[in-house]
Amino acid sequence: MANEDTLVQWLAQEQAVMERMNAGPGAGVATPAQIAGKTGLEVMQSMLAGQLPYPPIAKTLDFSLIEVGEGAAIFQGTPGTAHLNPMGTVHGGWFATLLDSALGCAVHTRMPVGRGYTTAELSVNIVKALTPKVPRVRAEGRVIHCGRQLATADARLVGPDGTLYAHATTTCLVFEMPAQSRA
Repeated sequence: MANEDTLVQWLAQEQAVMERMNAGPGAGVATPAQIAGKTGLEVMQSMLAGQLPYPPIAKTLDFSLIEVGEGAAIFQGTPGTAHLNPMGTVHGGWFATLLDSALGCAVHTRMPVGRGYTTAELSVNIVKALTPKVPRVRAEGRVIHCGRQLATADARLVGPDGTLYAHATTTCLVFEMPAQSRA
């Protein structure tokens, strides 16, 4: 029963988030002017509030940012038939993209104004096959370390019943954003 209760909560949260995000600019890429003067956490919170566009890849691969906090990000995805590999299970690239999003956005929440990051290394371990029979999964990312030049994070991809489908780690390069990107 906990599985069903959790799924109901996840679906309600997803619906509320998507209503807010789609009521704003929808899918797209924020302009430098829109993010000027904002910390990474403020940018992520603005996306969730529907004040900034959310990345178009979320629509393409049917996943969404659900929650952010200092050093943490949660994405929720719907494994569908469009994501299947020739063996009839969800393609590893879908796992990797969902986990990379949670990892990167967790790091993003730790960026001060004028700082950016990029993924330098991504390691994904798929421990259980995933099919569209699982209605939703969550990628829960958290920062392990965030320094001046490097940040590391880990994430887990879980179902509403707590089943672990994959886990991942990342190393990100942290850098000063070029001045024209901040204005």
